[in-house]
Amino acid sequence: MSALAQELQELLGPKGWLTGADVAGYDRDWLDRYGAKPLGVARPGSTAEVAAVVAACHRAGVPVVPQGGNTGLCGAAVCGSEGGVILSLARMQAIGTPDPATGAVEVEAGAVLAELHSALEGHGLIFPLHLGAEGTARIGGLIGTNAGGSHAFRYGMMQDLVLGLEVVLADGTIWDGMRSVQKDNAGYQLRKLFCGAEGTLGVVTRAVLRLFPEPRQRATALVALPDLAALTAFGTALRADAGEFLSGLEFFCDFGLELALRHVEGLEFPLETRAPWYLLVEIGSGSLRVPLEAILEEALERGFEAGQIVDGTIAMSEAQRATLWRLREEQPEGQRLEGAQLKHDLSVPPGRLEAFLTEAGGLCESLLPGVRINPFGHLGDGNTHYNLTPPEGRADFGNLAPTLAEALGGLAGRYGGSFAAEHGLGRSKIALADGLRGGVERDLMGRIKTALDPQDTLNPGVVLRRD
Repeated sequence: MSALAQELQELLGPKGWLTGADVAGYDRDWLDRYGAKPLGVARPGSTAEVAAVVAACHRAGVPVVPQGGNTGLCGAAVCGSEGGVILSLARMQAIGTPDPATGAVEVEAGAVLAELHSALEGHGLIFPLHLGAEGTARIGGLIGTNAGGSHAFRYGMMQDLVLGLEVVLADGTIWDGMRSVQKDNAGYQLRKLFCGAEGTLGVVTRAVLRLFPEPRQRATALVALPDLAALTAFGTALRADAGEFLSGLEFFCDFGLELALRHVEGLEFPLETRAPWYLLVEIGSGSLRVPLEAILEEALERGFEAGQIVDGTIAMSEAQRATLWRLREEQPEGQRLEGAQLKHDLSVPPGRLEAFLTEAGGLCESLLPGVRINPFGHLGDGNTHYNLTPPEGRADFGNLAPTLAEALGGLAGRYGGSFAAEHGLGRSKIALADGLRGGVERDLMGRIKTALDPQDTLNPGVVLRRD
């Protein structure tokens, strides 16, 4: 046993230091593309123990890889080379009592998102981040990747929902920034520096999260649309009609729907008509005085009259609402069960989404004739999960994956968007970032990394390539 392994075993005990076969489930990423054999997995139970682990690894010059729920899609939460220490926050799951006057709650980094939602029930407050992996995703990982989700266009990204942070720095020093105020302009916005850093600048251990009043009523609809022009036009009209009440605006295509219905048990399609595109709409309010159903019904009526909608339904119960949301949420699973796929996480200004999707489809067809395209995502903020399936009769993409990623990422950039909308860079998109982002931007990021982690022991090989 190495001196570091023995030190960590003595520090954390048998439940807090895992080696050998016990590291299974921690050592490979969710897509099983990345993960070298670690020295072990540290599972501290407190901030003090996190600081001690990080300090010990710093002294030994051994990389530390913070890990939340290990549900990321870019390989950031596993070792890039053998011998590193995976630092799992899974044992730090405490959720404090929400403060309704402040609209905030303190949580530890290992708290699972779905458990936070459950803990807030009965308090009249919500944490508005929702995504498909919320049953396993942990708060620290969501902060590290600056997660977005289906309600980001109304409530913002994770960095907009974090009021304060506690962070262990590269040498084991603890920064206490656990402040529960929205306005704090006493210098650089340090809390936002760690949102989206993917564990390369520090290890988030606790957070103060911003809460919102729980909607006392919701209205949810699924509509079918004939083309992209109708999709974007109706979405624009909805934003004008529903205004601040609009909380969900999710789109998907008929190919994605077909895969979900084919492979995922229990899904039901509630419309009579299939169409090229679908839009899931949800509006909500904390007041019972707002006529939500009338707002949504009138918006749908205008959509039908304008020829933008060919079919639609409004959920009449919570069960029907859940049925509609599952059609959108199971899009990734349906495609995964179909076979090989390429995932791309792109964003463009919502007003340019129609032109972007049209050009992107032609671009992919020119590179791989017959490729099956499944774009779905968040119409409100222009984030598209642009996933590809090989042509019928073909099992894989050959060597075209990098070419497709670079072409689509470059196209998103030309439309004023991003090739990494909400999944981060991790290990998988560093080459894309080097090619698609300017040298000044990458140099600034490198300077920040060097200033906070001069030994490059915090998640090396993630976000930035160090020369």
